[in-house]
Amino acid sequence: MTTQPSPFASSPIVLDHPLIQHKLSHLRKAETSTAGFRRLVRELSLLMCYEATRDLPLETVEITTPLETTQAKQLAGPDVCFISILRAGNGLLDGMLDLVPFAPVGHIGLYRDPKTLEAVEYYLKLPTQISSRRCVVVDPMLATGHSAAAALTRLKQEGAQRLLFVCLLSTKEGIAYLAETHPDVPVITCSIDPTLDDHGYIRPGLGDAGDRLFGTK
Repeated sequence: MTTQPSPFASSPIVLDHPLIQHKLSHLRKAETSTAGFRRLVRELSLLMCYEATRDLPLETVEITTPLETTQAKQLAGPDVCFISILRAGNGLLDGMLDLVPFAPVGHIGLYRDPKTLEAVEYYLKLPTQISSRRCVVVDPMLATGHSAAAALTRLKQEGAQRLLFVCLLSTKEGIAYLAETHPDVPVITCSIDPTLDDHGYIRPGLGDAGDRLFGTK
């Protein structure tokens, strides 16, 4: 399958804006409540969405202001959709949809086999016109990279050509694995954490993002 060149200059893109780093630090804290964690993830996802959509195509249209008619810019056509890797990816959708409320949303369900750490698919539902859209794939964590790579492979099988992976935290191992398996897909992240532990968890990380989002253990 041929893919279009990435619109981004390099991968990964680490977002070091002061507001992002401040909110991420509070997100990491063990004492942050479920409500606080959800709020912070929503705020961070909105800020990340700004970067992920920075080069969406525009078209010129004629509009009428209270004073006169003028030429103005608007987004050109159905060009973006969000794909959530279940379940934790859903936590990133709210902020992104605040910013791009008209974007369709797809879901791909994966779970990590506790023995092999490989991703196993159990659900897939995607928007129409996926081959012509920028597909922003969201998951809070890029740990080993196996789940992300499996999701990207599946999306390409369904016709996706312009893919972008957005996560809160990542590791060098996960980034390297995506660079090997999907070199055409750039990564946007808020932090590259130092290491993975023996269970495949990011350290220092923030714990299990899904459990902290949904109040489960």
